[in-house]
Amino acid sequence: MGRGFARSSPVLDDPVPVLAVYHEGVRAICQIAAQFGQDTWEMRTPCPEWRAHELAGHLRCVIDDYHEYLDNAPVSRFARLMATGVPAETLQRKLARQNAAELAALAEAPPAEHVSAFAQSARSYAERLPAVWELPHHQYLDTVVTVGGMAGAACAEWHLHAWDLATALGAKYRPAEPDRLVACWRAGMPQSRLTVLPGADPWRSMLTASGRSPA
Repeated sequence: MGRGFARSSPVLDDPVPVLAVYHEGVRAICQIAAQFGQDTWEMRTPCPEWRAHELAGHLRCVIDDYHEYLDNAPVSRFARLMATGVPAETLQRKLARQNAAELAALAEAPPAEHVSAFAQSARSYAERLPAVWELPHHQYLDTVVTVGGMAGAACAEWHLHAWDLATALGAKYRPAEPDRLVACWRAGMPQSRLTVLPGADPWRSMLTASGRSPA
């Protein structure tokens, strides 16, 4: 399975603490989503292309993608895209187009239904990971991202989107273990450099690196 891969990304050796951060992010999304009402689902999020109800749909789409990528690793369509080694900005544009197309094709449903489906699928995805944790998922330039590394990327995505939803409501959100979340980012997203300067808040550094503007 790993033939042709150059070297491993930083390994998050123990699935247990990583999956704890993962599930924290899923719970946060569900808890924040439960605070939305019919009117507030129309609020804009820090993701300029999405209102809150669209972000709920995006979450449902992206976890379906994660299952697909795992099914086909290390030769999934995501792996083929990453193997091109194009700069992070180009990857973001390509993935944004994919995200928009998937969201447009998603069957209409109440946002709360999308969040519930996301949560169920996200928990199912987590159950699949420990048995294949150290296997290669994809490669970017000379770095292999393992399945565990991709779980780290999912951790970052869930917590960042929890912050997006909270911000849409005018609320605050902060993960319990931002240092571990930084390690997750670095293991799962070598295409997106994350620098945390000495003494800097790691969570604010993550928000800034992801293109968000922390207050």
